[in-house]
Amino acid sequence: MLANPVKKCVATGGVSVGTMMFEFNTTGIGRIAANAGAEFAVYDMEHTGWDIESIRMLIATTPKPKLVPIVRIPTTQYHFVSRVLDTGAMGVMAPMVESAEEARLLVQSAKYPPIGRRGAAFSIAHDDYKNDSIAEVVRSANAEVLIIAQIETAAGLDNLDEIAAVPELDCLWIGLYDLANSLGLPGQMQHPRILDAIDRVLAACERNRKVPAVLVTSVEEGRAQIQRGFRLVAFGGDVWIYQSALTQGLAAVRAP
Repeated sequence: MLANPVKKCVATGGVSVGTMMFEFNTTGIGRIAANAGAEFAVYDMEHTGWDIESIRMLIATTPKPKLVPIVRIPTTQYHFVSRVLDTGAMGVMAPMVESAEEARLLVQSAKYPPIGRRGAAFSIAHDDYKNDSIAEVVRSANAEVLIIAQIETAAGLDNLDEIAAVPELDCLWIGLYDLANSLGLPGQMQHPRILDAIDRVLAACERNRKVPAVLVTSVEEGRAQIQRGFRLVAFGGDVWIYQSALTQGLAAVRAP
């Protein structure tokens, strides 16, 4: 597996900034994001309806490792984890992780033995169809894959310390909108309970040497979250960025 510059950056205390993809499953979207300066792209399977063939095409046309492809799977099940990794994803994100058991399943599904139980298939997309040493491919894949658990429910927050303590889990990504919904506070991003939840996730990451991650929707929010301690930051998503830019551009053209 290729070296993962995003994992190396955040593991050594740096900040990595990327984006998310929800709408444009085209052969150019990965290169567009890479040329814009994104360091990673999260291709979403949870909310888009994209199947594994769509994900396979998106990853195949992503200029790795200039842009690190991460896939958010629909739920924490072995076949979702293993299939996106076999198609060449360099990271996997699981939504709504609510227990240490789920986090362990995520890790075990993403790692080859002896760490996990990922099934063996070599000289396919994930190792670029090369006939390299199997032992080296296993070692490299286990070392380079970025494993992300989303904390975005009240139950996940309640079990935060147990989840954060799971070995080989790299990152806790706080899903602010789902978490606000789960706490009965839809859209209230500045509510004291939401701000307290952010502090709790950051503290759990610090205690357990995990990387804190978040999605931001503006430059100001992004800067504030990095200053607060987040080190893996996704700036918006394709559909929102396009809509925002188009809205602003059309308004400017029409202005007297």
